[in-house]
Formats: sequence, structure tokens, C-alpha cells
Amino acid sequence: MRSGAGVASVPRLVIAAPASGSGKTTVATGLMAALAGRGFAVSPHKVGPDYIDPGYHALATGRVGRNLDAYLCGPELIGPLFLHGARGCDIAVVEGVMGLYDGAAGQGELASTAQVAKLLRAPVVLVVDASSQSRSVAALVHGFVTWDPEVRVGGVILNKVASDRHEALLREALEAVGVPVLGVLRRAPQVDTPARHLGLVPVAERRAAAVEAVAAMGAQVAAGCDLEALVALARGAGVLSCAAWEAVAAVTAGEAGEGAARDAGGFSPPPPLPVPNPGGSAPGPPDRPERPRPRTPDGLEETGRSAAPARTPDGPEGAARSSKVTVAVAGGAAFTFSYAEHAELLTAAGAEVVVFDPLRDEALPEGTRGLVVGGGFPEVYAAELSANEALRKAVAGLALSGAPVAAECAGLLYLCRELDGRPMCGVLDASARMTGRLTLGYREAVAVGDSMLAAAGRRMRGHEFHRTVVEPGAGSGAAAPAWGLHAPERRVEGFVQRNVHASYLHTHWAGAPGVARRFVERCRTS
Repeated sequence: MRSGAGVASVPRLVIAAPASGSGKTTVATGLMAALAGRGFAVSPHKVGPDYIDPGYHALATGRVGRNLDAYLCGPELIGPLFLHGARGCDIAVVEGVMGLYDGAAGQGELASTAQVAKLLRAPVVLVVDASSQSRSVAALVHGFVTWDPEVRVGGVILNKVASDRHEALLREALEAVGVPVLGVLRRAPQVDTPARHLGLVPVAERRAAAVEAVAAMGAQVAAGCDLEALVALARGAGVLSCAAWEAVAAVTAGEAGEGAARDAGGFSPPPPLPVPNPGGSAPGPPDRPERPRPRTPDGLEETGRSAAPARTPDGPEGAARSSKVTVAVAGGAAFTFSYAEHAELLTAAGAEVVVFDPLRDEALPEGTRGLVVGGGFPEVYAAELSANEALRKAVAGLALSGAPVAAECAGLLYLCRELDGRPMCGVLDASARMTGRLTLGYREAVAVGDSMLAAAGRRMRGHEFHRTVVEPGAGSGAAAPAWGLHAPERRVEGFVQRNVHASYLHTHWAGAPGVARRFVERCRTS
């Protein structure tokens, strides 16, 4: 990554599509693997809130997959978070979400792949499912190219092409559009990945098979795409005039600094991308000193391991945080949903983050002063979670002692009295069960009362994604509601009970770093 005073640039591409199901994940993950196989240090990113695709990205690159969500974090943090993840990398690949121009419902381009591409000043490669069309592909691509002149579609990758004759017809049609074909992929069942009620099966649940699938994706992209042309296109990305995000700086600023850019008058996208020289090629990565490549996607991959330490700020504030408190974070196959920045913020706030596996570990990490249980699939592992009675009792005891416990979605289910009739931790007097109804979408939320995560009236943005229901859906009596949701409908949701905060709402703490600081301070004083 080339950098200067407040100016940084790393070659980058955004992999987008006209619609979901076109093959974005296959192409993006395969491109990451193919470039990593050529010796590039690849930075993997995913537009939107999805937790599962970044796991496959991590397998392909050996680096933690990171999300870029303009709704959850704000447009002003897209560039800084991108540069934070891309430190030390030769190239970045950003997988889009849904269709190129799809974003938060009813809010224009907000949180769309197109908006993120503009914020990153990155060229877009459009992945088109060509399985049921020939000449019509030209009209489709022409529409996406011309819809927003600030989005530069630098090329097309044709997916699910049936034959040489089919490929010839598609190429002939696209000549009139003037957008180069950068790759052609045939149907390949071996790169398919199994899915279930919330999308792809996470890497943690099928590691050996996932490794094989990612290798197959990489081989297919390397064979069917012009890697040199793709790298050359990536090197035409514009310079970003912002600094990389820093967890310590974010925590130190606290709530006073959150949303400052938005409050100061909004965010204006950078100027349009310069048109790069289409000629030339890039057969390999730039020369750089040899460095060890990580063998696991991140420091939280294995249970019992701590997050990488963050620099502690100088002065009295830093000294107060130098005494670490242990925060246990649920991991393993049942709890795979977590943003990497959460652990980084907790560490920066003075926590020693230790991951444990509720499917295997019968006790919380030694000295646990706080607990974070994120999202995942406890409904798939209900029997195993219920059978680990020792840990369930330990979690209930920790909550009863007054230690802070933060739970999102899967964590909420785990804290309930029961899940699908099987005993859970019993921290909350509520019952959870699977349903056939999908609850999905962004949410505007306000903290109903004070909690160890947020002060009353604190506004947050979140995301719901589940097929379960908790009854009752919000606290009453001994427990209070956690959030008042204002979009898409008005309702209260979640539970606040002593120092327990449990909700269906997934939040991204980079957009509200005061949450991590508040949580760790409560761990220290409870």
C-alpha cells in the first residue's frame, strides 16, 4: 500500500452483479485465492452486514475478512475501515452485496455496492449469470454501465457459460457495449457450497470441505479469467484522502466523536475515478521483503487464544486501561458471527479477549469479568449446547453475579430458558423456537433505558437476520426492553436485566466505539 500524509492507495476491485445468485461469492473468493496463489498479499472485504462470506474470504487469503457497511458504520468510515484492513497488502478484493445498486430499503444508494465503490474510488467488475441469455446480455450490461456515471464498470466476467458457441455469442453482443470481457466461467458443480436457512454453511462447520471448495474456486478463476487485466484494472483505482481507522483512537474519542462527520453536514462522495491506461499488464506482485503469512484467518480463530494486543494510549487514561480485564467471547461452530473490529475495540478499551467454544468447553475462561455471545446457529446445535450443562450453569452464574453480558441474536437464544424445547442458560425468562418466517433487514434503534452497552436515548443502527422467535419478544417486569425500533415498524425488542443486554439486533461497534469502552468499564467496576 502506497501512502503519504493523509493520502493512501492500494490497488482494489469491487466484484458486483446485477442480482443475488449471479456468482459474486464464487468469483470474489476465487479471485482472492488465485491472486494469493500468485504471491499477492490480498485484503478481503465484503459489502454489507453478512458474516458468512468473509469466512470463505479468510480461507482464500489467510487474512481476516472484513465488512464495509455504510448503513451500520456510516459512509465516512468506509475508506478508513478499508485502509485498516488493507494494511500491508498488495491488492484488495471487495465482494458486493445483492445487485450493484441495491441497498438499504427506501434510502436510495445507502449501503449499496455502488455507493461503496464510489467511496473507495474503485473500479467495478460485473459478474453476469449468462446461463439463460445470449444477445440480451448487452442490454443488461449497458443498463448497469450507464445507470450511474460515477460508478465505473471496468469489465465483465461471464458466469455459467454453457459452451464455446454460447461464449462466442455473448462476446459478440458485448462488443457493442464497449466493456471488456475479463473472464468466462463454465458451470462447475465442484465449486458449489451448501446452503441452509440463513445462506451458506459457515466455514467453521465444514472446514475441510470449505478448503477444497475455495481451492476449486481459485483454480476456476485462474483458468477462466485474465488475472493480469484484473490486476491492471485494480491499479487504476483512485487515491483515498483519508487515514486508516485505529481502534485505540476510536475508543479514546468515545461517544463524543461518533457521527461527527455526519453531524458536520453530511458526506460528499469523492470525485469520479480517473480513467486508467487500459494497456499493460501486471504479471506479479511488487517486490517487497519476505514476511510470514498467517496460518489462520485471525487471532480469534482458535479457542483459548487472545486478540492481538492494541497500543495503549499514553497518559492517565491509558494507565487506567493498562490493567486488563478478561472478556470471554463465544466462538466455535455455533457462534461464528462476529466483526473483527469488535475484538479490536474491546482490546483497545482494556480487555483481554479470550475465545471459548460453548460446544466443547465446560467452563468460562479463567478470570472472566464479562461475556460477549454473538450471532451464529445455536438452533443447529441446540442438543449439544443443552448437553453442556456445566457451561450453561457457569454462564447463568456469571450473569447472576452482575458481570456484563452482551448477547446478539444467537446469543439471545442461548441465554433463554429454552430453545426448541431444550434447556439453555436460563438467564432470561423467555423461550425461543425456530419458525418458517425470515426476519431480515436494517433497523433504526434507540436505547429504551440505561444499560452497560448504551445510555438511555442512545441511537444505534443494526441488522436483523433470523428465522427464530423469542417469546416474549421484549423484557417486562424484572427485565426491561433493550431497544425501541423505529424502522421499518415501531416496536420494542430485546432484554436488559441487571448487566445483561440481549437482543436480536446485530450492531457494528466501529460505528459506535463508545459501546466497547462502556462495556469494558462496566466489566472493571462490576
